[in-house]
Amino acid sequence: MSHVLTLIAPPAGLTSAHLAAARGALMALGADCDAPDWLAENEAVDLPFAALAAEQAIAAARGALGDAPIDLIAQPAEGRRKKLLLADMDSTIVTSETLDEIAAFAGLKDKIAEITARSMNGELDFQQALIQRVGMLKGLDASALEETWKTTELTPGAAVLVATMRAHGAHTALVSGGFTFFTGRVAELVGFHEHHANTLLLEGGKLAGTVGMPILDRDAKLATLKRLAASLGLALTETITVGDGANDLAMIQAAGLGIAYHAKPVVAAAARHRINHTDLRSLLYAQGFHAAEFAAT
Repeated sequence: MSHVLTLIAPPAGLTSAHLAAARGALMALGADCDAPDWLAENEAVDLPFAALAAEQAIAAARGALGDAPIDLIAQPAEGRRKKLLLADMDSTIVTSETLDEIAAFAGLKDKIAEITARSMNGELDFQQALIQRVGMLKGLDASALEETWKTTELTPGAAVLVATMRAHGAHTALVSGGFTFFTGRVAELVGFHEHHANTLLLEGGKLAGTVGMPILDRDAKLATLKRLAASLGLALTETITVGDGANDLAMIQAAGLGIAYHAKPVVAAAARHRINHTDLRSLLYAQGFHAAEFAAT
């Protein structure tokens, strides 16, 4: 079969009835469907199909499933397992926006979080929004960074995603519009091969209110994807990217498998693939990994 539709639900949330509904919807449009392959019992299943475009398959399956909390990924069957992972950090690999959490120590979390949200939804220029937010924190004691790190949590599935891809020979990189103070720690904790982010400048143990130049933004994320792929001798079709904000959209659209993960509306609308209901293990299911193949963490 030329294509595969992957259905992914929270644990125990996927039934044979869901699969039958999706399969019936594809066949009603003239698709040929092969036997399903359960990647994880009652959680993820592959449905191979042909004679139907991926976009049509998604639309048909979604129509049949209604508002059931099931994520759907449709793609060519060949080359599903990717050799380079590029992941955003804030609200992707970790659950929080670290700059917003730093701002809490200055009593500015709500104000800065509002700017962050607008920037991540593409309503504000990323570079200017970052400069503005960091400037508002000038003079804040640098201990706020360490205190923020103490409460930073990994997104469920982050560690197993990276460990499994590494175990199968993929190169992994963390690329963030946030700060190296956090990406370095997250990369070490999760196991990324490398990390790239902005530098938050300090003066006398306090935040200087400035960011090192040049700023890592949407264009820089895309450039990092292209540079790493070229250095590894990979086509972009052999890469997978994941992120949630507007500054991730270019790398999401350029990758062979670009995932908008619990993304802002503007990003979800523009991405080919979306994960809205499940955790980061879904990126492994989308590549055809069975749960039994997941690496231990």
